[in-house]
Amino acid sequence: MRTVLIAACCLAVALPALASAPVKPARLGLCAACHGETGMAQIPAAPHLAGQKADYLLEAMKQYRDGRRNVPLMRAAVGPMSDADLAELARWYSAQSPQQGRP
Repeated sequence: MRTVLIAACCLAVALPALASAPVKPARLGLCAACHGETGMAQIPAAPHLAGQKADYLLEAMKQYRDGRRNVPLMRAAVGPMSDADLAELARWYSAQSPQQGRP
């Protein structure tokens, strides 16, 4: 009985994490070219995004899109994206695990 109770508790703790795992965003391709599909940057000048807070990433992307952060490459990348697209990307990258070093 104790083993069943422990197993049930472990499952109850794990289910929310499994259920909330984000689906790979449809608009990930352009971002992944520099920041990597899992948020580990592919080029030296690009920051790693894996594990960053979703609200920070979302606000930063909105600022790039709206021109409040003046980075033409980023504005071109996220300019045509909706708030929903940006939120999906922010959830994806925040859910990724950071890793040491650059690939």
